[in-house]
Amino acid sequence: MKDDYELLDSGDGRKLERFGAYTLARPCSQALWRPSLPAAEWARADASFDREDGNRWHNRAGIPKSWEIETAGIRFKLGGTDFGHLGIFPEQRAQWRWIRETVAAAKASGRAPSLLNLFAYSGGSTLAAALGGAEVCHLDASKGMVEWARENAKLNGLAAAPIRWIVDDAHKFLRREVVREDVARELAGLGLGRTRIERVGGVRENRPEGVLARRGEVVRDVRRVDRLGRAAARIAREELEDVRADEERVARESAETVRGGEMAADEHGGELRVNS
Repeated sequence: MKDDYELLDSGDGRKLERFGAYTLARPCSQALWRPSLPAAEWARADASFDREDGNRWHNRAGIPKSWEIETAGIRFKLGGTDFGHLGIFPEQRAQWRWIRETVAAAKASGRAPSLLNLFAYSGGSTLAAALGGAEVCHLDASKGMVEWARENAKLNGLAAAPIRWIVDDAHKFLRREVVREDVARELAGLGLGRTRIERVGGVRENRPEGVLARRGEVVRDVRRVDRLGRAAARIAREELEDVRADEERVARESAETVRGGEMAADEHGGELRVNS
């Protein structure tokens, strides 16, 4: 299998890596040992990055704005960000292989794997699962990174694959999904299927007197039905609060800036920058 990535050396808090045709030296706080290669080999790197005096690239012109590599059977678009990242964490390669093989085996046995990938970044795990035959929900708080992941999907022939792309905060997303599952369980107890969730979810302020069940009978348990309406209203309020918070944040920043997550991805004139 083709592999354009190679860890050449590490030590003194740094790592020397090859990404296709380009060699980069970047920070690695866990590398507490001494390097194996002489300093002259490190000096031959096409570009380097350090955080000793802020985030700073050296000889950034030595690498292109973006390039492509293949590793673990997945193609990636790479590019140097202002935080020293490249759009890939190659130490996850073993996991990507495992995900793809495990999903493919499940698919071959007649199962239909479905995965949720949170904090999904540029999509390594998403693509591995999709290449194995899974349906995937890809979620990241950064709009720029989700777009980057979609570009990677196209590079791997997965533009039409069953991948749901979501820009959202993972914690808020999961909290809303838990509420929706509670609503779905209540509906099932009332003899309603999931197709009725939106209809019941439309309840906002008025107390419903009943909901038509699957066989046409009228459910008179007003307290349970009202609980469904309140749960749906809570979802709507939380989503509205999120939208308002986002609007206020964007108003405080520039109209061209989107931030999200611990590493906030900024978009200025179409260029992606990642800040701490």
